[in-house]
Amino acid sequence: MWSRVRLRQSPAETCMEELRSQRREKEMALRKARREQHLISKRLVRDIQEQEQPDGTSFADESLSQFQVDQLLKDVQHGQDRMKSLTRLRKCLQFREGQQNFVRIPRSMRALVGLFTGNMADIRLEAARCLHELSQSDDPSVSEACIPATSYLLTYLSGHSVALTSPDGEVLEAVGYALSQLLQAKEASEKIVPLVLDSGLLQHVLRLMQPNLELGLGAAVEFAWCLHYIICSKVNNALVLSHDAVQTLVKLLVDTASSVSGDPVQGLELLLCPALRCLGNLLAEDEVGQVQIQDGQLLGAIFIFMKIFLQQHPFMISECLWLLNNLTVDDPVLCSAILHWDLLPALLQLLSVSKSVNLLVLTVLCNMAEKGPAYCQQLRHRHVLPALITALQLLDLDVAGQSLEFLHLLFRHCSEASGDFVSQSGLQALEQYQDKEELQYKISVIVGQCVAN
Repeated sequence: MWSRVRLRQSPAETCMEELRSQRREKEMALRKARREQHLISKRLVRDIQEQEQPDGTSFADESLSQFQVDQLLKDVQHGQDRMKSLTRLRKCLQFREGQQNFVRIPRSMRALVGLFTGNMADIRLEAARCLHELSQSDDPSVSEACIPATSYLLTYLSGHSVALTSPDGEVLEAVGYALSQLLQAKEASEKIVPLVLDSGLLQHVLRLMQPNLELGLGAAVEFAWCLHYIICSKVNNALVLSHDAVQTLVKLLVDTASSVSGDPVQGLELLLCPALRCLGNLLAEDEVGQVQIQDGQLLGAIFIFMKIFLQQHPFMISECLWLLNNLTVDDPVLCSAILHWDLLPALLQLLSVSKSVNLLVLTVLCNMAEKGPAYCQQLRHRHVLPALITALQLLDLDVAGQSLEFLHLLFRHCSEASGDFVSQSGLQALEQYQDKEELQYKISVIVGQCVAN
């Protein structure tokens, strides 16, 4: 019973400030951890259909010596069957030994990237796939050898040379993937990201993120990930912002949401995932300051995505909620919009999806409650407490802790809500945690608020 819980007097203002400070510190730590997690996130490599020889048989996987690799590279440049030699080289580069032998050959990387200038689309594509294989290597010597290729890729993608321009969507997709892999290398922040930013490529990355019929969705996906890794590096996000990246991302999300009807386009989540992360991470930058996006269309787009992806791609719910958290943390207008457009029920329904989703929903609710009495009165009238009490019954300590933080803010700004909590058996729900030492301080604060009110 509650007599076993050590009660405090009505919590003092210092106690409230301490809880608020703890919540802010926790949120900063979560943002840092999430940014680091996203920075090293690896995507599954798309399966590339193996080409067959004219007789219908597949090229055999084989380990080639450095001399054989060197001969293959010469055949690719001057041989009679360049495509066959290049495909064999690509297969060789799928193996660590083949990659090591390749990078030991002088000027091999320059020769490979030089194939992008040819007039044969299949050669350009296969060359990009070779670079793709190299860029995935976990061998330090191979990764180091890939770095000089960055300048060639930048020249190719930025269109500074007519000879290096190609409208081929598959080639751009493969090159974009290779660049995104390089942007994840250990040396990326020091060597590669500055090259990308200095090259003027950023405006092209933002342009290529927009899906179109000519290039397809694949290229847009890869360059969205490129932007994501650039932002995560934090090398110069002020420059990223100066290129209207926030507005570009908002437009991409809003336009995509407005075009979705029924089942979304297959693979759309692959584009939206990095786009949501890019915008969310830009809004979380300390040096950026307060970025106001008082755009109801963006808010509507987020809730549309959560609805259409809930069943088939539930991981997208967390991506949407993380952006929603960063939008609402300092923006009372968007908090008001959630209430005004009656989006709160859709938010509360997500409390049954998963633990990670529960925590993010509760964080957004804390953002709203922190805005003051008017918001807390609205939350009370829109029946937020039954959903909170249900969340407490999940018996998850992290979810319970976040629920208690929300209740503290709600009762602080709307004392009537504490009476509702008592009448709806909220105290009984808290009894399940009376032996959890890590929650006792927060529970005592909530009980104290209920007693005082």
